[in-house]
Amino acid sequence: MPTLRIAQDDAADELLSRDPLALLIGMLLDQQFPMERAFGAPRLLADRLRVDTLSAEQLASMDSDELVRVFQGPPALHRYPGSMAARAQEVCRALVADYDGQVAGLWADGAEGATLLKRLNALPGFGAQKSKIFLALLGKQYGITPSGWREAAGDYGLEGSRRSVADITGPESLAEVRAFKQKQKQGAKAAKQTAGN
Repeated sequence: MPTLRIAQDDAADELLSRDPLALLIGMLLDQQFPMERAFGAPRLLADRLRVDTLSAEQLASMDSDELVRVFQGPPALHRYPGSMAARAQEVCRALVADYDGQVAGLWADGAEGATLLKRLNALPGFGAQKSKIFLALLGKQYGITPSGWREAAGDYGLEGSRRSVADITGPESLAEVRAFKQKQKQGAKAAKQTAGN
C-alpha cells in the first residue's frame, strides 16, 4: 500500500493511501478549492457516513438531497457542495455501471496508459487536464504504471517535476508545486496583458 502525503493530515492521507475511491473523489474535488481540503474531504465524507472505506454503490444509490446535506457539513466538503455532491454521485454511478463499483476496474485489465487516460477522461467531471494529473498520480505514487503512462500523462508524468498533486509527497514538495502554479498564473496574466495592448 502506498503512503500518500497529499492532504497533510494523517487520517485523511491514510484513507487516500488505501482507498482508490477516496483518492478519485479527492481529485474530483480539487477544483476551485484548496488542494489539501479537497483531498481531506474524503475522510470527512467517510466519517459522516460512519464508514471505514467509501463505497461507490452506497454513494451512487444515496438520496441526492441527503448527499448534498452530507457535503454541506459544516464544514462543507467543497466551496460548491451541491454541485460537487452531484458530480461525486455521477462518478460513482459511472463506476457502478462500467466497473462493478471498483475504481481499480479502470486499470485492472492492464490497459495501456493511453487507454487508462481515455477511461479517466470519460468519468463525469474529469476533463483532459484532471485526467492526466490523476494518471500521473497513479503512476508516481500509487504503483499503477501501465505501459505508456508517462507519455499519456504528458508533462505531469515527467520524472522530478513539481507541477501538480501527483508530485506532492510532503510539505516541501507542496510548497514547490504551489510556487510552480503561482509562476504559471503570473505568466498567463502577463501574456493576457500583453495581448490586450
